[in-house]
Amino acid sequence: MNVIKDLESIIEIICDAKSIAVLTGAGVSAESGIRTFRDPDGFWAKLNPAELASANGFIANRQLVWDWYQERRAIIAECQPNSGHYAIAKLEALVDDFTLITQNVDRLHQSAGSRNVLELHGNIIDNHCFDCGQTYENAIDPRDHSLPNCQNCGGKIRPSVVWFGEMLPEYEMEQAVISAQKSDVFFTIGTSAEVYPAANLPLIAKDAGAYVIEINPNPTAISSYMDYVLRMTSAQAMPVILEEIIKRKPK
Repeated sequence: MNVIKDLESIIEIICDAKSIAVLTGAGVSAESGIRTFRDPDGFWAKLNPAELASANGFIANRQLVWDWYQERRAIIAECQPNSGHYAIAKLEALVDDFTLITQNVDRLHQSAGSRNVLELHGNIIDNHCFDCGQTYENAIDPRDHSLPNCQNCGGKIRPSVVWFGEMLPEYEMEQAVISAQKSDVFFTIGTSAEVYPAANLPLIAKDAGAYVIEINPNPTAISSYMDYVLRMTSAQAMPVILEEIIKRKPK
């Protein structure tokens, strides 16, 4: 693999692209200090996901689930977007048609300035009622572990993330597929490509004729399908790509 040659090719096709889609995963946020779920010391390592991120787990032990999400919120509140987040946001401003599809729930992309964001797995900032579905408008203090109740029906408030066994949000998934199908270039950045249906999006883009590019320090299940692979992190690769694109854009 010739990284310099691949970078040059990637920059050239980005400069020619009219539509770009980017799929990001936990690896992007890991560089901001948010551990990934699949790391040996990650969030799932010592706890059963079925007890923390499922409707049945929430019903069985609401306090345990709420405490766990409050701890995650506290960690996220102390984290800032990294140079990968900022480079992706700045790239959006340079492209006529740009869609960011993220599996991350921390909203760091939006904090960095990304605007057209599809959250496939929801987010950990918002909350809604488990019983009636109404949005919970009150701010949540991560230090407060008391259980909030719905202002509409008195029901149980839960984080607005997609749990195991739940469907991905229909609109977001539909728009993600459309973005993949119409893209000239499709990036998959910092994702293990093991979570479906998101892992299918780069393959949908490739089948539709897009260049597909993986940025990940580790091989993934879809690496062999990629047109270009950069064994780098998002924070390493994206600022370099952005800088070169800015240099080559007409003044």
